[in-house]
Amino acid sequence: MDRRKFIKNTLITAAGAVIIGAATGCVSNKNSKGDKKMKILVITGSPRRNGNSNTLADNFIKGAEEAGHSIVRFDSAFKNVHPCVACNKCGMNGQCVFKDDFEFIRNNIVDADAVVFATPMYYFGISAQIKAVIDRFYAINGQIHVPKKAVLIMTYADTSAKEAQPIISHYETLLNYLGWSDAGKIIASGVWTEGDVSHTQYPKQAYELGKNI
Repeated sequence: MDRRKFIKNTLITAAGAVIIGAATGCVSNKNSKGDKKMKILVITGSPRRNGNSNTLADNFIKGAEEAGHSIVRFDSAFKNVHPCVACNKCGMNGQCVFKDDFEFIRNNIVDADAVVFATPMYYFGISAQIKAVIDRFYAINGQIHVPKKAVLIMTYADTSAKEAQPIISHYETLLNYLGWSDAGKIIASGVWTEGDVSHTQYPKQAYELGKNI
């Protein structure tokens, strides 16, 4: 199928799903606050287990779990995810030629209500580890063009807001393409060495975001 036609058909199908959902109504699992319990997939990109972005992810998860949400976590830096090689064998909506840890993403992202991207800035972009995961979204493109919430957690050593913009733009462009909605961003500047973020207000912000997503 022509790629442009595929994307157009995918977006039409996703829009139809929204209309059907609104017409038939949904049975929501409520937490103590009366909010819908969600399945949240947290994808991290730091190769430092106790790195600053992982610390913020931990705090987000703590808040979300306390709010009654179900969390699944994928630490991409410690998994085997082969980069996409543009073979197009998947046809944008099928089995990938690589059988690796991306299968965990495939099995958990489709029915997730929210997806969290937690990454350090590496050379003014997201880490290669998390980028490899996002590139492999190509193989499940047709299945993830459905409404979801998304969160960006990002850490970087600089303090200039201008330096953070490329990652934010990438995130927002990705959401616009997939039809997902932004549920919040934690942009933690001025943190470089491991543990720096623990001495800032950002862990509390991440916790509150998880609690109130």
